[in-house]
Amino acid sequence: MTIQFMGLALAASFALGAFGVPANVEFRDCPKCAKRIRIDLDAGKAYVNLSRLEGADREAVAERAAKLLAESKIPAAPDPKIRPLMGWSSWNTFGVDISEEIILGTAQAMATNGLKAAGYTYVNIDDGFFWGHGEDGILRFHPERFPNGMKRVVDGIHALGLKAGIYSDAGEDTCGSIWGGSGSGGKDKGGVGGGLYGHDAADCKLHFNDLGFDFIKVDYCGGKKLKLDERERYTEIANAIKATGRTDVRLNVCRWAYPGTWIAGVAESWRTTGDIRANWKSVKDIIAENLYLSQFASAGHYNDMDMLEVGQLVGQIKTIFGKHGDSGLTPVEEQTHFGMWCMLSSPLLIGCDVRTIPESTKHLITNPYLLAMNQNELGCQGYVAARDGEAYILVKDALERFGKSRYVALYNATDEEHEFAVHSAALDLGGKIDAFDLAEMADVGAFEGVVYVKVPAHGAKFYRFDAEERIPRTVYEAETAFLTAYQELHNPQRLKTPYMDQRPGASGDVVVRYVGNGGGNDVVWREVEAGEGGVHSLAFSYSSPDDREMFVSVDGGEPICVKAPATGCAIATVRCNVDVSKGLHSVRVYNDTAWLPDLDVMTVSRK
Repeated sequence: MTIQFMGLALAASFALGAFGVPANVEFRDCPKCAKRIRIDLDAGKAYVNLSRLEGADREAVAERAAKLLAESKIPAAPDPKIRPLMGWSSWNTFGVDISEEIILGTAQAMATNGLKAAGYTYVNIDDGFFWGHGEDGILRFHPERFPNGMKRVVDGIHALGLKAGIYSDAGEDTCGSIWGGSGSGGKDKGGVGGGLYGHDAADCKLHFNDLGFDFIKVDYCGGKKLKLDERERYTEIANAIKATGRTDVRLNVCRWAYPGTWIAGVAESWRTTGDIRANWKSVKDIIAENLYLSQFASAGHYNDMDMLEVGQLVGQIKTIFGKHGDSGLTPVEEQTHFGMWCMLSSPLLIGCDVRTIPESTKHLITNPYLLAMNQNELGCQGYVAARDGEAYILVKDALERFGKSRYVALYNATDEEHEFAVHSAALDLGGKIDAFDLAEMADVGAFEGVVYVKVPAHGAKFYRFDAEERIPRTVYEAETAFLTAYQELHNPQRLKTPYMDQRPGASGDVVVRYVGNGGGNDVVWREVEAGEGGVHSLAFSYSSPDDREMFVSVDGGEPICVKAPATGCAIATVRCNVDVSKGLHSVRVYNDTAWLPDLDVMTVSRK
């Protein structure tokens, strides 16, 4: 990485304070080292490079080093369900070819190899444990793979201080029984009739009361086969879980596309894409599907980008799906994969065989600074703040909402090295900014205004920027607003539901289409910040094939009608003024009887 700092102006002071340098901070002189502070977790030390102080206050840098070191410990959450789930799942490596030995051996490895200590606490059994339902309606378990039943497995997982997860389908048959999932590629007959359909109450009682499972992933292969309604079916399953009296069970909906805004009232997480594979194209495609879903995530409710393919490096693949595109990832691609899952607040479920996980992979996925970006009680998913083709800058709050610390990802999806120009104003930050490289566990220095960073092909860099000032956000892309009628289960152009459309010339090259023409199809920016009270201008950039109208309501107040003349494919801007107090506001744009124009961006400014 090449990093160049612009406009740096720091006070020169080398006097130590009365309390001296913290004991876990050491000064070293390394002219060839590019980092200002480096964290060494094994030594429990933070090293400050005298050659990179560049006139900075040495005591202040030492205090920052000590603080960064202390932050390597992620505090326990008051509510364990508030953060994205972390653990392991059997499917990516083993498919249905699982057994009691594999599951308990995996749990033992996680408990002793540092994964449990890092927060990976769920051991999730995916498809392959079924043997249908008996004549009495009770779910049976595979007699060869789990000859001792499942109670012994769950108890063994719990005895290690871990959580146990299970799998089912919303329909009658499981995915493995319909599509296959064994080393031979054959269909798994044990999953025929093994799904929840017709057995919700009995299966939930068995899984969560009798056996003690703590999580369930519910697939939809059988549900799709029966052409069931997703919202109705998953609501029935969620209610059956609630009926057990267990309030700590986490439900994952696996419908392979964002289901709709109703899902947050049903599950703790939901799949947004098809199955991941261990290759760059798959990882890149999944990231692309999730770049504009930040508005649908919140604390305790997350977009699931599927299981991690970490550990499946080129030349080190161990999976039954080798013939299905598992060519492996390079180390650069693996870091991008894991880091972007963290930035986008996805659940982190390891898919490789953790009994033989590569040390380099374990070092990556137990990095406490990357994990802190994911295990963030604020529930923020990163959103795109700037874009240059297939190079994206994403940002989200770090330590507190609207605070001075923000996580920043520089994601290069291209096949060539890309130099990012990172403007602090686009990140809503101002003044001097200290930059901490999460993957390197190193402070790289400070900058003001703009910083230039080179990122390799398929690569990503991840930072926490700690700024002197937090500047009120002024640019609100339409693709970051809450779209009440948004869904990805069915073709939005056919159903006339909102979708993000690539539009060269638009801000961020994206517009939102098919909003309006109904009371439940609106655009809502939920947290629009006014740095001071008074009259503000709301400028809406849009395109439209004909004359249209927008109704703008702030905080549920009286709507303002804004005329949007026809533009063809060009982008134009219309404005309205609103009088608001200092603080956060919601801005709703709608038209209950006609279509809105294609919305590009809303820009807020003080009059």
